[in-house]
Amino acid sequence: MNWLTNVVRPKIRNILRRETPENLWIKCPDTGQLVFYKDVESNQFVIPGSNYHMRMGAVARLKSVFDNETWFDVALPDVTADPLKFRDERKYADRIKDARARTGLNDAIKVGYGKLEGAAVVIAVQDFDFMGGSLGMAAGEAIVRGLELALEKKSPFIVFAASGGARMQEGILSLMQMPRTTVGVQLMREAKLPYIVVLTNPTTGGVTASYAMLGDVQIAEPGALIGFAGARVIEQTIREKLPDGFQRAEYLKDHGMVDMVVHRHDMRATLARLCRLLTKSPAVETTPKPAPQAAIPDPIASGAELAPAAPHA
Repeated sequence: MNWLTNVVRPKIRNILRRETPENLWIKCPDTGQLVFYKDVESNQFVIPGSNYHMRMGAVARLKSVFDNETWFDVALPDVTADPLKFRDERKYADRIKDARARTGLNDAIKVGYGKLEGAAVVIAVQDFDFMGGSLGMAAGEAIVRGLELALEKKSPFIVFAASGGARMQEGILSLMQMPRTTVGVQLMREAKLPYIVVLTNPTTGGVTASYAMLGDVQIAEPGALIGFAGARVIEQTIREKLPDGFQRAEYLKDHGMVDMVVHRHDMRATLARLCRLLTKSPAVETTPKPAPQAAIPDPIASGAELAPAAPHA
């Protein structure tokens, strides 16, 4: 009996046990539908049945926009990691360390330079998985550096915004990024270079109050939550019931706050068309090339400023 219990039964359990990855399935927040993660990933993180747009990481977003999924990572200035030595339930430095380990990013914004249907563009992407995409000193420096590079290369600048607002752990230093980025956008305007903003779910707080609402063209993804204060705060302030769909992309488009709502599958073509129209450039036919550097014939590699991104499968 001991042999059956101690030897045979554990072996049977090991044979029947299946190792299931944690992210094998994704549950649609809209319908509750369960979908294979690989199916959602191959569909640009859009749920196939409901068309619900899931959040998209910075690297995946850059791959979906640049030609041949190839770009140059823009080296960003270093900033003080914890300028106020902030601590609540945990040390702010520990939170930053955990976010970096979990996402593989240095901070909430990643900036890339490459080709979009043959035309050079600079793209900045906010990753909500990094502390809610909050705007701190590092994120502000990333936006400013991206704007400076766009001015230097005389190319359009595209921002994919996704944020809960300013990073409270950096206090006034995070709020100062709002006027800094606004000045950078104004320089783009004076140079008559396109500045296009794509509002993703969610875009709120100080990011909405600064560079996220200053685009020459304001694009939103379907169903994206966009606003400054939360709906509950607004209801308590004005003491009125807000309409259905308030602060959603479609509602804002109907009321003139957003220029267009674009499905993620159409985003790349839409951005390329807008860049051509705003720069008065003709369409350029691009053919896929195996070498990563072939997608960017522009001699921009200046060592300390730019580093080539690793090839993505």
